[in-house]
Amino acid sequence: MPLARSLSMTSLNGLPQWEDEDLPVEDLLLFEVSWEVTNKVGGIYTVIQTKAKITADEWGENYFLVGPYFEHNVKTQVEACEPPNPAVKKAMDTMKSQGCQVFFGRWLIEGSPYVLLFDIGSAAWNLDKWKGEFWDVTNIGIPFHDREANDAVIFGSLTAWFLKELSCQFDDKPNVIAHFHEWQAGVGLILSRSQKLPVATIFTTHATLLGRYLCAANIDFYNNLDQFDIDKEAGERQIYHRYCMERASVHCAHVFTTVSQITAIEAEHMLKRNPDVVTPNGLNIKKFSAMHEFQNLHSMYKARIQEFIRGHFYGHLDFSLEKTLFFFIAGRYEFSNKGADMFLEALSRLNFLLRVHKTDVTVVVFFIMPAKTNNFNVETLKGQAVRKQLWDTAQSVKEKFGKKLYNALLKGEIPDLNKILDRDDITIMKRAIFSTQRHCLPPVTTHNMIDDSNDPILNTIRRIGLFNNRTDRVKVILHPEFLSSTSPLLPLDYEEFVRGCHLGVFPSYYEPWGYTPAECTVMGIPSVTTNLSGFGCFMQEHVADPAAYGIYIVDRRFRSPDESCNQLTQFLYGFCQQSRRQRIIQRNRTERLSDLLDWRYLGRYYMHARHLALSRTFPDKFEMEPSAPPKTEGFRYPRPSSVPPSPSVSQHSSPHHSEGEDEDEDERYDEDEEAERDRQNIKSPFSLGVLPQGKKKQHGEYRN
Repeated sequence: MPLARSLSMTSLNGLPQWEDEDLPVEDLLLFEVSWEVTNKVGGIYTVIQTKAKITADEWGENYFLVGPYFEHNVKTQVEACEPPNPAVKKAMDTMKSQGCQVFFGRWLIEGSPYVLLFDIGSAAWNLDKWKGEFWDVTNIGIPFHDREANDAVIFGSLTAWFLKELSCQFDDKPNVIAHFHEWQAGVGLILSRSQKLPVATIFTTHATLLGRYLCAANIDFYNNLDQFDIDKEAGERQIYHRYCMERASVHCAHVFTTVSQITAIEAEHMLKRNPDVVTPNGLNIKKFSAMHEFQNLHSMYKARIQEFIRGHFYGHLDFSLEKTLFFFIAGRYEFSNKGADMFLEALSRLNFLLRVHKTDVTVVVFFIMPAKTNNFNVETLKGQAVRKQLWDTAQSVKEKFGKKLYNALLKGEIPDLNKILDRDDITIMKRAIFSTQRHCLPPVTTHNMIDDSNDPILNTIRRIGLFNNRTDRVKVILHPEFLSSTSPLLPLDYEEFVRGCHLGVFPSYYEPWGYTPAECTVMGIPSVTTNLSGFGCFMQEHVADPAAYGIYIVDRRFRSPDESCNQLTQFLYGFCQQSRRQRIIQRNRTERLSDLLDWRYLGRYYMHARHLALSRTFPDKFEMEPSAPPKTEGFRYPRPSSVPPSPSVSQHSSPHHSEGEDEDEDERYDEDEEAERDRQNIKSPFSLGVLPQGKKKQHGEYRN
């Protein structure tokens, strides 16, 4: 028997290599299979899209993404080309000769990975046959009315067919790793294993099917994980066949991974298998050349949001925009899963606190959650029209005023301010003021909602009475549509909008990872998350004092809902008490956490999963060093030594302090010194660098 090759994450020039030089990475092909390749449905699209560059850097021409063909997506995202690998081309040609349409090209994203797309419709005539074969293998029956499950069978059968045609050309060499994401791609994994293809398989679940359904039903999920009758619960929700497809994929895979520790616990109980590796989700981090450019962007986009607020609250703009904070929640419209229920309750309590303490701070809260609508609200559109009309009036009067002032100064005269504006100007301004009179409250939603009487957010707003009254210090705006720079209301893309806000609030009950707070972090915007989200658990592990770095973690796992809501209210109230300088300091710290979320660091977990799959699939050819997965010990941001951003620990000695005192309040803070201390305390997350000659690092040494 040949000697087994030893696998470790040794790196040359930043790219992974095998310890046995006889088996370079060029001899292996990596296929990543997902329903969301070039097809945006949810968060998995973001995972695959952002991870593509680091994986393409590692695997080069041997990395392929496999997904479904949708013409509208391909026309805008994919550049057609010929497969560079003759084996891939031959497998595609074989399938095409039997009536299946297969598309190949480069996905026009960062890293430009190759994509292999199967046209589901062209193969639909095989559906009954493939469903029968799937039944013979698994005893899982797929109902004819479940379009999504039927598409998954076609997609999976095409994937397995392709892998079979491909592996037949390699003479039993272990040349293929196939990584499947979620149950929609899992049929391909199940069929590959049943046909005993020489393919190393990995399955990643980003959230369990049943977990999402149970949490949406307001069940005390995490305290009863070991109590559920899984088959009964799946059957009652009419997803038993989908659940079986997911569970079969999990148990067939050589390596099973999930995205966070909290989802690993869930998978153990829902899917009856412990994940082999936890693979946290990352982002592509692009640092600005100017250190504080993200602060300038915050200021610029905040001004754009303020313009929208001027129009939306016309006639009721009796609060200072300079002392107004913008909070937001965004994501799928899952009222309880995303924590919108708790957020609204906390806003009601925050409104009470701000009114009782007679604070001059106003909070405007945006709910960016797509729902069914007819069109824009007439009152909202009118508000923006009134704002524009007032702006045009002010500009015309200013122009006339400026000319008269200029002419007077040229003559060496101080103009009579009583005569510089004539009667027509006064009349125009009075008419403009009258046009801002309003006989109704500013709307709480920007669109006409379909079935608004049953909308959970609007019903909760009615219950707690947050109707944007003058006396309310918390104002609410529901924007039930994704943001777009072409919108006539709020012409901002999502990233621009996030940069302009002060705080993202995501008190989720069910959040396997949580890209929304992660995106806030890399943009330097503080956020609220929970210890039931993968992101929140990840930050608790890495940051000694998350709140000082702008990551507020609500305890929703070990506290009652009311206690969690009070904790969230205190976080929000504490944030409202911060001075402008304290918020700037906090944003600097938040932005420094972005290194932790970079795929250049988090990609190592996927690397480990692939190595593990090879060693388990082909134990006589590959051997893995006996060690645990890579650890993150040592990647821990210490508590900042300078004045924390929370005003609770830096109260003024006198109740009436001056603005000058406010500026000196944090004089102990030194941004450069604190950033340097962070760099010294945290080991470089990109330690997969060039190793000294003659020394080979074993896999178990990646504990940092």
